[in-house]
Amino acid sequence: MSVLLLIGGVFAFTQVATWKVAKDYNIEFSAKGVDGVFKTFSATINFDEAKLAASKFVMTIDVNSINTGNGLQNKHAVGDEWFNAEKYPNIKFTSSSFEKTASGYSVKGKLQVKDVTKDVTIPFTFSKSGSKGKFVASFSIDRSAYNVGKSGGDVGNSIKITATIPVTK
Repeated sequence: MSVLLLIGGVFAFTQVATWKVAKDYNIEFSAKGVDGVFKTFSATINFDEAKLAASKFVMTIDVNSINTGNGLQNKHAVGDEWFNAEKYPNIKFTSSSFEKTASGYSVKGKLQVKDVTKDVTIPFTFSKSGSKGKFVASFSIDRSAYNVGKSGGDVGNSIKITATIPVTK
């Protein structure tokens, strides 16, 4: 009986808050020559500032939800040369660790775009009020490292991504 209480106590101690993504999230991207948003995003977010070691993010962006404000550009973006959405319909991030920083937090993990997976570190802030919170991350990736489009040309290689993710418990 005491073993069950001990196991239950350890589980309760390591359990972290599960956050649900609110509908008014915003996943923006910008580079020389193009900017826009991804309209469809889902995530499993288990995060607690006091229990970073037990926190976990798994985030998925639907490539077909890209919106640059230009229908022809959107169609080109999901095509073979860029995202190849038919073969690779999602961009996925899975966390491996979290760290407290001077300006907020950072999360390390694997970012998968098309058939390329790379280790990345993403800085973010988290604010909460009662049962609501908001994650904000801003970082850049080199699209050519993920075989997205041809290097050079009208679109810059460095893509800035800004994600604003309101959440509720």
